Amino acid sequence: MKFIGIIPARYASTRFPGKPLAMLDGKTIIQRVYEQTSKVLENVYVATDDDRIFNAVEGFGGKAVMTSACHKSGTDRIEEAVKKIGGDFDVVINIQGDEPFIHATQIETVCKCFEDGDTQIATLGKPFTEKQDFADLENPNSPKLITDNNGYAMYFSRSIIPYIRNVEKAEWLGKFPFLKHIGLYAYRTKVLEEITRLPQSSLEIAESLEQLRWLQNGYRIKVGLTDVETIGIDTPEDLEKAKDFLNRRK
Repeated sequence: MKFIGIIPARYASTRFPGKPLAMLDGKTIIQRVYEQTSKVLENVYVATDDDRIFNAVEGFGGKAVMTSACHKSGTDRIEEAVKKIGGDFDVVINIQGDEPFIHATQIETVCKCFEDGDTQIATLGKPFTEKQDFADLENPNSPKLITDNNGYAMYFSRSIIPYIRNVEKAEWLGKFPFLKHIGLYAYRTKVLEEITRLPQSSLEIAESLEQLRWLQNGYRIKVGLTDVETIGIDTPEDLEKAKDFLNRRK
């Protein structure tokens, strides 16, 4: 199968303007994401609506494509980018532009999901461990997911799912293999085109999770499992944490 990785990146972030160009140990965040992705995928592009990001990517030797500034989601931006790039790609992988430590095994796991012919969309789940604090499980900014017996997503939620009846909450992590959703997505090319035409769904609006639109419209989302925890950068404070992480890793 032929894969292409697209990294959506915009300058006008509400919580962290200019985030893709913020420096992290001598390299911009977007360069780090690009280089990590390129370890696995031969075809990688940054999709942006800003000349500064476009020029920065070309400046470090990467490939970029300009897209509209009117897109409401990264999925829409990716779909436009794929059309502009052209080529006969089977699967499009959406790599978050604020994940400078994305691991090669995570991308490989998502790609392997398409060995199953029924997979239309793929994503990742990371098991919670008993050693984690219950607050990690309860955090609404860290969506959870449940799957069926074949590894397909049944639901995503900001709430804890499932509810464990007749057990104290402090013991829940030891009673069920809860899954944290890792926001790496891949789509068959035709499916990507279809889902960008869908209107927002009631579940998506309720939980503010775009993937619920796809589920509610009957698309099948295969969930690969990873044990790798990545660090997303949403705020300047997150950037400082990422710097500390990098220093400890050194």
